[in-house]
Amino acid sequence: MFLHCLITFLVAMVPVVELRGAIPIGVGLGVPVVTAYILAVIGNIVPVPFIYLFARKFLRWGKNKKIIGKFCRFCLKKGASGGKKLQAKAKAGIFLALFAFVAIPLPGTGAWTGTLAASILKLDFKKSVIAVMLGVLVAGIIMGAASAGIFGLIRR
Repeated sequence: MFLHCLITFLVAMVPVVELRGAIPIGVGLGVPVVTAYILAVIGNIVPVPFIYLFARKFLRWGKNKKIIGKFCRFCLKKGASGGKKLQAKAKAGIFLALFAFVAIPLPGTGAWTGTLAASILKLDFKKSVIAVMLGVLVAGIIMGAASAGIFGLIRR
């Protein structure tokens, strides 16, 4: 059981997959839904401050490097695209837009992209981190409910 919990936690830290993949994986491995939710939320939130503070600097540094350049350019493009989506939704306020961007569990709208977008847009650190964390909590509830329903049906 410890290994399954560790897998759930670590998968939530992975860009793109994040808790949207970690919760279903954890539940599929037999981790109780609430435990999978808590592990995935924590795992997804842990990298957020580091992404905000260091990712933009690293990606700009690496965009012209031979080995990592393609990846860095992809991430910068993804962050800029997320930033444009955030600004388009910002009529209700950038905090709410960032929260909604992360809270809706669709591909490309997780904590990594939201935080990178906030960093690229140079939004306030504290407000950005809080909005992303709240978004992760809501996305986790949605994914937990979906996972419990799907795996509950399969087990019957």
